[in-house]
Amino acid sequence: MVPRVAVAAVLMLAACEYSGALTQSRSAFDPLLGRWDLVMQRGTQTMPSWLEVELSGNATLVGQFVGSGGSARPIAKIEFTDGTFRFAIPPQWDRNPNDITFQGRLEGERITGEMTMGDGQKLTWTGTRAPSLRRTGKPAWDEPIHIFDGKSLDGWHTVGSRDNQWSAVSGILQNAKGGANLATDRKFDDFKLHLEFRVPKDANSGVYLRGRYELQIDDSAGLEPSSHHLGGLYGFIAPSENVARAAGEWQSMDVSLVGRMLNYDLNGTNVICNREIPGITGGALDSAEAEPGPLFLQGDHGPVDYRNIVITPAKSPQ
Repeated sequence: MVPRVAVAAVLMLAACEYSGALTQSRSAFDPLLGRWDLVMQRGTQTMPSWLEVELSGNATLVGQFVGSGGSARPIAKIEFTDGTFRFAIPPQWDRNPNDITFQGRLEGERITGEMTMGDGQKLTWTGTRAPSLRRTGKPAWDEPIHIFDGKSLDGWHTVGSRDNQWSAVSGILQNAKGGANLATDRKFDDFKLHLEFRVPKDANSGVYLRGRYELQIDDSAGLEPSSHHLGGLYGFIAPSENVARAAGEWQSMDVSLVGRMLNYDLNGTNVICNREIPGITGGALDSAEAEPGPLFLQGDHGPVDYRNIVITPAKSPQ
């Protein structure tokens, strides 16, 4: 009979060896783990995208991807060997039913690669590590800025190739029908935002903070809370409850964005309490998350009204 002490020693040794192998396996993934801000290239056109890579269990890489449009899509498995990685995701808006495939290579603090669409079209891309945007203290707020004067589009410019449908009508910033998007000339880092909005039945718009993070605006009274409806950060954070009013009624949002931390009151109710924004949402102007950005209003989906738009910027990042 083998002494119990000897058996225990063998089991302990095996456990240590397994632990060491596990540590080694985990460390092999470390260079790719985390969030990446991507820039896609199609000919001369550039488009922002985003990638997150996480470790699921002991030895499986998973993640999520945000393209130039749509919402975050889960990645079931990422293969990573000798600095090269690959994964596939099903199409979201594409008519071609084939998967979209990615292959890339880790190059220090950068990643580069190629994306193949379901129809075989190829795009190249580059990526850099997304900044943490952590602040060390509470911001000191500057004076409020009324960035819509109620009489003109001064301080704003259209974005995109579609015709401008925005106008100032009796104190209301009005988008008559689907057309160009609208952005402020001025860019902001940390800030507080107050605005009021009104959407007709079945309407859809969005308010992009720093031009990158969309707070969904739509006709969603009575629906279950969702990141894809009013009160949510599109595709990432659902509101704690749905407090949307009926279509055609004026509603209000009060938001603070400090680094990545979002606090959001909708119609006087806190629906997102100091939650971290993981990354850019579909439709973002760019993926340069470390930079200030404009307030950006979506106008390409249909009619919407805004008024009383006030931004209170922080004096400096903390």
